Amino acid sequence: MTSTAHDRPRRSAGADFLTDLGEYRPYAEDAHEVLDRLGTTTGGLTSGEAAVRLDTVGPNRLPTAPRPHVLARFLSHFDDVLIYILLAAAVLKAFLGDWVDFTVILVVAVVNALVGFLQEGQAERALDGIRTMLSLSATVRRDGEWTDVDSQDLVPGDVVRVRSGDKVPADLRLVQATNLQVDESALTGESVPAAKDVAPVGTDAGVGDRTSMLFSGTIVAAGTGLGVVTSTGAGTEIGRIQSLIADVDALETPLKRQLGRLGTLLSRGILVMAFAMLVIGRVIHDFELPDLVSAAIGFAVAAVPEGLPALVTITLALGVQQMARRNAITRKLPAVEALGSVTTICSDKTGTLTKNEMTARTVVTAEHRYDVEGLGYQPTGGVTLAGAPAPLAEHADLRALVLAGALCNDARVTADDAGRWGVVGQPTEGALRTLALKTDADTSGARRVAAVPFESANKFSATLDLLPDGDLRVHALGAPDRLLDRATTQRGPSGEAVPLDREHWERAVDELGSRGLRVLATAERPAAPGTATLDLDDVTSLTLLGLVGIVDPPRPEAVAAIADCHRAGIAVKMITGDHAGTAVAIARELGIVRHGGDVEALTGAELEAMSQEQLRTRVQDVDVYARTSPEHKIRIVRALQSHREVVAMTGDGVNDAPALTRADVGIAMGIKGTEATKEAAEIVLADDNFATIERAVEEGRRIYDNIRKSVVFLLPTNGAQSLVILVAVLFGLALPLTPVQILWVNLVTAITLSLALAYEPAEPGIMDRPPRSPKEPVLSRPALAVVVWASLLIGGATLGVFLVEKQLGAADGVAQTSAVTMLALGQMAFLFSCRFLNGSSLTWRVVRGNRVVWIAVGALLVLQLVFNYAPFMHSWFGSAPIGLRDWGLTVVIALGVFLLSEAGKAVAHRMRA
Repeated sequence: MTSTAHDRPRRSAGADFLTDLGEYRPYAEDAHEVLDRLGTTTGGLTSGEAAVRLDTVGPNRLPTAPRPHVLARFLSHFDDVLIYILLAAAVLKAFLGDWVDFTVILVVAVVNALVGFLQEGQAERALDGIRTMLSLSATVRRDGEWTDVDSQDLVPGDVVRVRSGDKVPADLRLVQATNLQVDESALTGESVPAAKDVAPVGTDAGVGDRTSMLFSGTIVAAGTGLGVVTSTGAGTEIGRIQSLIADVDALETPLKRQLGRLGTLLSRGILVMAFAMLVIGRVIHDFELPDLVSAAIGFAVAAVPEGLPALVTITLALGVQQMARRNAITRKLPAVEALGSVTTICSDKTGTLTKNEMTARTVVTAEHRYDVEGLGYQPTGGVTLAGAPAPLAEHADLRALVLAGALCNDARVTADDAGRWGVVGQPTEGALRTLALKTDADTSGARRVAAVPFESANKFSATLDLLPDGDLRVHALGAPDRLLDRATTQRGPSGEAVPLDREHWERAVDELGSRGLRVLATAERPAAPGTATLDLDDVTSLTLLGLVGIVDPPRPEAVAAIADCHRAGIAVKMITGDHAGTAVAIARELGIVRHGGDVEALTGAELEAMSQEQLRTRVQDVDVYARTSPEHKIRIVRALQSHREVVAMTGDGVNDAPALTRADVGIAMGIKGTEATKEAAEIVLADDNFATIERAVEEGRRIYDNIRKSVVFLLPTNGAQSLVILVAVLFGLALPLTPVQILWVNLVTAITLSLALAYEPAEPGIMDRPPRSPKEPVLSRPALAVVVWASLLIGGATLGVFLVEKQLGAADGVAQTSAVTMLALGQMAFLFSCRFLNGSSLTWRVVRGNRVVWIAVGALLVLQLVFNYAPFMHSWFGSAPIGLRDWGLTVVIALGVFLLSEAGKAVAHRMRA
């Protein structure tokens, strides 16, 4: 059947029609009214009219936002407090004349910026991904003739023709439609193609319910259509989504915010202490001003943790490699850590939590109810009855239904080179084709004689088939209510036709529907020998064969992953464009609701009626959101973030891209995801597996733990060095460490010990603890107490060794070298304490599980031996050889540093408890 709108007299030519369009809703108006409003007819525009309109509205392409200059984008990566500290340290070293160290620090800063510049995808690339969705050409009626034109030349009022396989080139109001179905999953999240018709819909219809419209970038799955262009470029639905992405502000990750605060506090503390040193040294000890300035600069050099930004970047980069091995590709470095602090995961349903492959799950005949094994289009599994296999040879009722569904079917299921199975044709028909393959149904000898194609007005299709035994039969497949209307009998136990029990079938349909299944019915009737045609009126007096319940099934691994997320204190919410009933049923199977409670769903229409404050009060209690639009998804994410939730948003369609940009962590599907979604996301799942998210969260927690351990380990190096200089100035002592010796310790610990903790494995029970609070600083109070205590221990040990050596009559070179050795060994001892910040390191596990620790310790000892005994080092750094007594003293005190660090850690944990 064909739907058609009548031609109307054309309005005045030119561009005047654009002045009165306003916020009109073409989907809610009759097609002829839309044609009249646009000043056109089904005969299309003339080339002249199209050219005038093109000059007025511009080309049919998404606008390109102006991008910052490449140099400005690169320099933006220096806009960080920690980088400021790094640059300040370089300036100080230049002031001291240490040009080699000045160059090294600058190189570290530039490399850090380069890594960020190259690793992080720019937001504009998300818009480029959307632009690739637009059609390249269109079949349009111009000057009364059909012609192919560049889609960029389309204008409102053009009449466009589409057919199966075409990509819709602009937003169209349908004028004619024949068996038209469109795959809008990338735009709406619907798992099956949407049936289209020319009839107008309500003014409040959401995008997924505007059946009279075709949207730019969607794919025609079946049938043909004729439509008039209502919007082009930025005015299309996909253009509106682009503007949403451009308007969404990307959020800073918790780590970036915390490190920013830490850098600010450190810089303030350094300035205050340096000023205090100047005042005390001048007023109390009457030091000469040049000496005081030199000591203050030495203090600042010692206190500035110039290796911290590089250490964090390296730890994140190593985490990227680890996550890539687990199928989570990281596009933006900070997202690695942000995953570890996620408190809520908002997930799209279709293709993310489910396979996006329609699957026959239940078969109902008059005699039995069968269960179907297997998921998706891969023909593995079989059909069972009460748990036992049900071969077709022993179940004639099942055989009749399966054969009817396979013969009245135009879909094919095939495997690609990678072994992934897919469908060519309608997904629901693909489910029945797969069912036939699972049951080994043989349809090879049958031949189709005639057919009545599926149309949305009828909601069924029918075929006239010649069977191998010469029998001629009509088979029908479609909506249960339509086939019940055309059936008079049902298949009896012995294959005979018995009176139709309509109430029985309606109850069965309701029961399957309550489980979130899409229900199809199959029917048949014999045809007279010699029949060669089949019309709609011939599909009557049918014998109902049964029902098939079809579903887009949950991924089994997603069920386990959601349970693991709940155990880790992470809420999972489903946000989908699908219908509420289907979404709720799938949510129950997935275990979305914790503790087995009822599933509460909120629809897009209900969201529209709610203010943002009303949504905010309910958002944490609702687990399923259905029939949602891109704006709804952004509102949900913002409402959750208003409760200080750290939100990860997953998705695969372009409709998910704005919310992915807004979320703290955007996660895209790598296989079935659109390019726009991948470009908007921070994480891309190479296997489209929700379970990978749970593993990525675990990896994110491990990486954050290691960053925190690295920060806790690194700061006492600077704290101890600055403490030694501060105490020496306050008490008028000779400096135990020269600035160049301080640089040596910073250098050797940075290239050896500091990197070891980045390889630490996850601590036991890492996924059994709740997510950390976004407000929790990278240095919590217990961690800060550990840093201060370790600084006092290592600094006190270093100063003590220097004073003891001087008391024993050692020369300045020997005393200072012993102090440097003590500083290095004290850091080494503290490294083992930092391996288990959340527990005691007084265990044999402290020497196992991370071989990089021992490589780092060995490298440090070798470098320190070079410092102590290489003659050229003596001239460069003022060091001197030390004896066994000096080594023995430093080793014993280093062991004491380890034990006292553990004692301080235990006290800090008790204080926290």
